[in-house]
Amino acid sequence: MQACVVHPAGELRVEQRSPVRPGPGQVTVAVAYGGICGSDLHYYRHGRVGDFTVREPMVLGHEVVGHVAAVGPDADGPTDGPTGGQPQGQAQGQTQGQTAGPAVGTPVAVHPATPCDRCPDCAAGRRNICADARYLGSAARMPHVQGGFAQLVTVPAAQIRALPPELGLRRAVLAEPLSVALHAVHRAGDVSGKRVLVTGAGPIGCLVTAVLRHKGAAEIVVSDLLDTPLGIAAASGATATVRADAPGDGAWTDPFDLAIEASGAPAGLRSCVERVRRGGAVVLLGLLPPGEVPLLGNLAVTRELELRGAFRFDAEFDEAIALLAQGLPVDAIVTHTFPLAEARAAFDIAHDRTVASKVLLDLARA
Repeated sequence: MQACVVHPAGELRVEQRSPVRPGPGQVTVAVAYGGICGSDLHYYRHGRVGDFTVREPMVLGHEVVGHVAAVGPDADGPTDGPTGGQPQGQAQGQTQGQTAGPAVGTPVAVHPATPCDRCPDCAAGRRNICADARYLGSAARMPHVQGGFAQLVTVPAAQIRALPPELGLRRAVLAEPLSVALHAVHRAGDVSGKRVLVTGAGPIGCLVTAVLRHKGAAEIVVSDLLDTPLGIAAASGATATVRADAPGDGAWTDPFDLAIEASGAPAGLRSCVERVRRGGAVVLLGLLPPGEVPLLGNLAVTRELELRGAFRFDAEFDEAIALLAQGLPVDAIVTHTFPLAEARAAFDIAHDRTVASKVLLDLARA
């Protein structure tokens, strides 16, 4: 099979890899689409994401959907509720208690995370911050967890979600980033009737916007440095958009009940801390540059602000699939699709935020 593999920073190859046959409790998925995430771009361009550095060749990708291609022994046995993902080629047995695995040919989405289900965080229902979790296409550990930008990916059956008949694969590929957005909004608490600032109108910021609108936020102001992403944010439910380099007044100047930082830029975090009301909350979603970054700590102290991290997701994956099937207005976020053979061009376009938002790889077109 063919796969999209990052080597050192700036070196991206489409190369041959051997597929892994499904073992006990595993399912092989023929991947149809993969969404290029900001973390994939950072691995490609910089060789790292935050504190995670590429130290060996790694298949990228964790936003993948496709069809069941093969089912291993006992893969249709009971499992234990929604679990996370497992890297291709690394077997893990099923746990006790969930639904039967889908049959060959079933359209599915792949949950990319595999928590350990043994640590205190997992026991407390916070499996998304499990220190021993594996995540498709992640360099957080050695050996790296190989990702989903491959024509065939083998994972535990517990990671597989059969798609509703009304949800097509091209739309379903947004399930993973939408889950990230849902988790961030859940971390914000009840947003109904609230005035909310979202800094950063990339795919995640726009998905956060759509979730906020769905959850009943009264005002959603989205800031960015570029007009194209702000237009997509407006189509996703923003009540106002603001150029962060020329904010003016009006929607920008009144204090916000809460803010969600989705840009991963220190300037975005500064805007959130400066503009949220006294006693308000800031959700940090975007991964900031590695090392120390400036923080307006005195404002956080004197205004008694709450700073809340939001990392990945867990059961939100199922909610995301349901919302996509119900027609959540997010179609404007997908702007380009490339065949796998043109992966480098796809990554280069995805980096150009003046024209692109979510860029897909069509792995059925090698």
